[in-house]
Amino acid sequence: MKTRSTTILSVRRDGRVAIGGDGQVTVGQTVMKSTATKIRSLHDGRVLTGFAGSAADALALVERFEEKLKDAQYQTLKAAVALAKEWRTDRALRRLEALIAIVDAEHSLLLSGTGDIIEPEDGVVAIGSGGPMAAAAAKALLTHNPDMSAPEIVEAGLKIAADICIYTNHHITVREVARP
Repeated sequence: MKTRSTTILSVRRDGRVAIGGDGQVTVGQTVMKSTATKIRSLHDGRVLTGFAGSAADALALVERFEEKLKDAQYQTLKAAVALAKEWRTDRALRRLEALIAIVDAEHSLLLSGTGDIIEPEDGVVAIGSGGPMAAAAAKALLTHNPDMSAPEIVEAGLKIAADICIYTNHHITVREVARP
């Protein structure tokens, strides 16, 4: 049975960055849970992660990222590179099926098991089943709604994705990166 779940969206605007996710977990054609939380706060809220894919795999990767973050003295990019390298080269980790979005005050990153570390130029990161829909909505809102804040755009983008994607629901969690 194929597990489909989640929409994670992060947006940067006016020096602020927010990340959010929906709460739906779907197995096959059945909604198994509608209130899951897929956003994790690290380093006193200065680094936030969102994950899509197998929950156990994603949580294992977030825990490893947190270790790398501590080892890198809370330098997010350095920790992300270390995790991507380990994820790509470790035989056990290579089997993990997940994507991770990582944001801090300076970086918006997408990490994958293929060794990718992608930092979009526009500051919009979207992963999961409804990711493309949430990203499109966020990009339109960024362009045409100059008064909306990053958290407002994340929430609106996720709501739009939930209206379109059957693997995304309206139980939305949005967090903003804490300022040091």
